[in-house]
Amino acid sequence: MTQAEQLGTFVARASYDDLSANAREHLKIRILDSLGCAIGALNAGPVRLIRDQIQEFDGAGICTCIGGGRSAPDRVAFYNSALVRYLDFNDSYLAPRETCHPSDNLGAVLAAAEYHDSSGRELLVALAVSYQVQCRLSDAAPVRDKGFDHTTQGSYAVAAGVARALQLDAMRTAHAIAISGAAFNALRVTRTGTLSHWKGLAYANTAFGATHATFLAGRGITGPLEVFEGNKGFMDSIAGRFEIDWLQEDLERVTRTSIKQFNAEIHSQSAIEGLLELRDRHGFHGADVESIEIEIFDVAHKIIGGGEEGEKKSVATKEQADHSLPYLLAVALLDGQLMPEQYLPERLHREDVQKLLQRIDVRPNASYSARFPAEMPCSITVTLKDRRTFKIEKSDYRGFVSRPIDWNGAIHKFKRLAGTRCDSSAIDEITGIIASLEQARVQDLMHTLEKVHVS
Repeated sequence: MTQAEQLGTFVARASYDDLSANAREHLKIRILDSLGCAIGALNAGPVRLIRDQIQEFDGAGICTCIGGGRSAPDRVAFYNSALVRYLDFNDSYLAPRETCHPSDNLGAVLAAAEYHDSSGRELLVALAVSYQVQCRLSDAAPVRDKGFDHTTQGSYAVAAGVARALQLDAMRTAHAIAISGAAFNALRVTRTGTLSHWKGLAYANTAFGATHATFLAGRGITGPLEVFEGNKGFMDSIAGRFEIDWLQEDLERVTRTSIKQFNAEIHSQSAIEGLLELRDRHGFHGADVESIEIEIFDVAHKIIGGGEEGEKKSVATKEQADHSLPYLLAVALLDGQLMPEQYLPERLHREDVQKLLQRIDVRPNASYSARFPAEMPCSITVTLKDRRTFKIEKSDYRGFVSRPIDWNGAIHKFKRLAGTRCDSSAIDEITGIIASLEQARVQDLMHTLEKVHVS
């Protein structure tokens, strides 16, 4: 069999019984976490533009948009994926040379599962499949250093999860994977230099395209089954040679993903927690600070610290702010938190944060780099204007694999994000359905999400 055929067999064979109790619990926590992120993003500017386009093109489809409205499965996959991703508050998976957000697959899997009238058990399996495929490709076939975006591996993950939700057979699943993998190879420029809306929408576009491709494969459209190993295929053109025995894979990779404590890029989480711990321990404020020096692992320095993906002290938009470690630390220190309101234009343009971020310097540390991704190490040195100096070293944060958030922690975050758009009865209904997903149908969940208020 080709690699695509092996993968198609793995996807088609996957079952609820393959999931450990731990994996099932992790999946439910991530569904709740992702939906909280989605509801929290309902009023974001780019999301409104997407909703307007969906309603103009096709406002009477069969699948449900979170917050109301209906459309075709592929368009709903785009819209709901954009909601999950836009705040940059959803989960992450850290591989040595690639970072991804596996919950980016939820919007597409939900759309396909609703279309197919799937049970909650089937939703858990399909989502677990997409997590496994994306995380394992991030492990074995990183593409960031080649100039490609992590959404490239996502094309295979979306197709796999959607195919499983639609219960396609192994061969049609393989063709869905082949079409998607050949078609959606995205450039890393999306996340370098001056960042745009596309940073938060790139995976939604992959979800749209791969969902569309999978429905085509379900009708019998074929794709290049040698997409991985063939002449000019993924290995030959982008990733290089790698080996994954898909027939031996399990569905446990979800248990190695991390949930964000702060509304900020994943590699910043331990540094933000550390700075706030220093602040609380010693009682200083942003106005007291002369300088802050951060030593951190090289991936964080490259992506958000001013390394190879561009300088990070010119911050004028939400997209630039949530990928600037100086901004993230400055605003967290000033406000004592980092939530969606820290990205409002009136907040990020204020003089206090713009001045403080200029006094924050980020350097890579080779010993910390060697400990990543098993840890997220950093050290923070704060020098006050009165010349006092405080220092802290961190290896992880609350929400990291080593300190996971439990169901109660997930409910707390969900209420914080969704509480302005859901009353207590709606929150209880959503959390109750997810907690007992095995006894529910996906359409029950989507009916509840349809009623969430959009201002």
